[in-house]
Amino acid sequence: MSYQVLARKWRPRLFREMVGQTHVLQALINALDHNRLHHAYLFTGTRGVGKTTIARILAKCLNCEAGVSSEPCGVCSACREIDEGRFVDLIEVDAASRTKVEDTRELLDNVQYAPSRGRFKVYLIDEVHMLSSHSFNALLKTLEEPPAHVKFLLATTDPQKLPVTILSRCLQFSLKNMLPEKVVEHLRHVLAEEQVPFDDESLWLLGRAADGSMRDGLSLTDQAIAFGNGELKASEVRSMLGTIDHGQVFDLLNGLAAGDARALLAAVAELAEQGADFAGVLAELISTLQRVAIAQVLPEAADNSLGDQQRVLELAGRISAEDVQLFYQLALHGRRDLPLAPDPRGGFEMALLRMLAFRPGTLQHTGSVAPAGLAQRPPTGQPATEPAPDSDTGKPTGISQARADSTEDRPAAQALPAAEPAIVASAPPSAATPAPVTPAVAVQPEPITEPAVQPAPAPQVTTPAAVQPLRSATPVKPAPTAVEDEPPEWLQGPPPDDSFDPDTDDDDVDVNQYLGDWQPAEDASAESAAEEDEVSDLPPATGLAAYWLEIYPRLGVAGLTQSIAAHCQLVSNDNAVWRLHLDPGHSALYNENHRLRLQNAITELEGQSLTLEVVVQAPDQETPAVAAARRRVARQKEAEASIQSDPLVQALVNDFAAQICADSIRPVDA
Repeated sequence: MSYQVLARKWRPRLFREMVGQTHVLQALINALDHNRLHHAYLFTGTRGVGKTTIARILAKCLNCEAGVSSEPCGVCSACREIDEGRFVDLIEVDAASRTKVEDTRELLDNVQYAPSRGRFKVYLIDEVHMLSSHSFNALLKTLEEPPAHVKFLLATTDPQKLPVTILSRCLQFSLKNMLPEKVVEHLRHVLAEEQVPFDDESLWLLGRAADGSMRDGLSLTDQAIAFGNGELKASEVRSMLGTIDHGQVFDLLNGLAAGDARALLAAVAELAEQGADFAGVLAELISTLQRVAIAQVLPEAADNSLGDQQRVLELAGRISAEDVQLFYQLALHGRRDLPLAPDPRGGFEMALLRMLAFRPGTLQHTGSVAPAGLAQRPPTGQPATEPAPDSDTGKPTGISQARADSTEDRPAAQALPAAEPAIVASAPPSAATPAPVTPAVAVQPEPITEPAVQPAPAPQVTTPAAVQPLRSATPVKPAPTAVEDEPPEWLQGPPPDDSFDPDTDDDDVDVNQYLGDWQPAEDASAESAAEEDEVSDLPPATGLAAYWLEIYPRLGVAGLTQSIAAHCQLVSNDNAVWRLHLDPGHSALYNENHRLRLQNAITELEGQSLTLEVVVQAPDQETPAVAAARRRVARQKEAEASIQSDPLVQALVNDFAAQICADSIRPVDA
């Protein structure tokens, strides 16, 4: 007798021999046992899940000589002929080869005739979705009201292509894909009966390669038996399937856990030498990450199907749950994008490097280096660090070198728009003849050899009474500096003085025009920390200092004068002479104009003539600015405490492991 393949030899002949599909079998068994039979059944599902097999068993149940039941005898002539595929009243039609309407009409011409031998004439139409629309229309009337002796059994892998009119006339049963566990269990039984030696790992490789199809699993087992010369070994099955050693997947995951890019690339090179299918490697990586995630949530649920349970548990303890989820998601995207890569190896390498790049904290471990000549900028809210000086010349490099060369020739910056000419600032006065300072320019990655533009030095006018800001007929902004988080160089030292002009109203001029494009960092945490430091330096105001806090909002001053008043402390008011201490840190823009305006405002408010003295000296009690900062810090802390104690926020934190971002909390003014 010729050899019969396992998929045909072990095809179930009874419902109880079926593996899986319990939800379908239970409905059919109950209908047969209680004689509640429909005239048309539709079985849907992917290849190899048992659609045609269930239809043939159902035909046997209907025509068994022992009677209609869910347990055909299997020995009568009808049962044997159906098993052998030669029962005259079981008409099997391959719809893929009979798509024309003429074929369907020829088929239906014989429906009216009674069965030759059996109890029912059964039409089994496989891949019914391949019929043409005209064929479906010809089938409709007969399918809805067939003769009592006719049953229609339809099978398809694509039910979406069936007309709704066909679906509504059938009982539809959707068959599920076979789980690898079901396939392995059945293969273990089959190989034991066939007396074929095997190991469990080889069965799991075949079960996963079957991809939900029991027929594919049996066909692959046939191939593996031939490949292994009558036995199944994991190494030979892996070689036949083109899959990799599972230990190599753990090598990749260990490299990811350690953040070792060198080890990852070495593992990829080894896989390339073996001619591995990188799409399959990514699939194995995804499968292992899923097992690791389960082991992290429920260690006792980690399966030992591949004999690597201990390695899975060890890896679950080394990688955080967040990293496992990140690697899993990036591996899925990498598998999707792999066909778009120029070559599979490059796409696989990029998927691994993407896992390293997006893993929190990896950049610090991998030691990423910025291009030569460019200093790395710190994250927002962190102070910039100066690059180390050059070992040969002793001079600073990068941006520090650009700052150090403020009095030397520099490469010219790109031309500024005519509407905003760059303001020319002079260097701070010194004993020697002052050298002109060129406008700040952006640092280029490579030196530019064009000659620098040397503007004429601005005239310097000094007054002994106060420090005056630079002015021009049309306020303009200076050229932007290379480092956005620091002010221009001319603001780092005392600016040159202007002559005192009592008619100049600089309260109408925005102080930001003197700051150019520089603005302080917008990091809320850094701002809050700065306010807390300012608040902690001075005790609460009492006495005259408290009185100054009370009258400050009613002075009616604005602009720079208001800012200067906010950083003052009232220390005495004897004999119609008021004395204020002005914080030295906020005295750079103070001049006689501001003193006169404050004196006039206080005189008007107090209703008496007085003289105001302003002394640049550190206050020893709270100023209005410090008091306002203290109130802002207190309100910010109250807002954060309110958010953290909110029941809804706590529910989000507990249920979803959410984290409160304190920098995003802002108090709302009443």
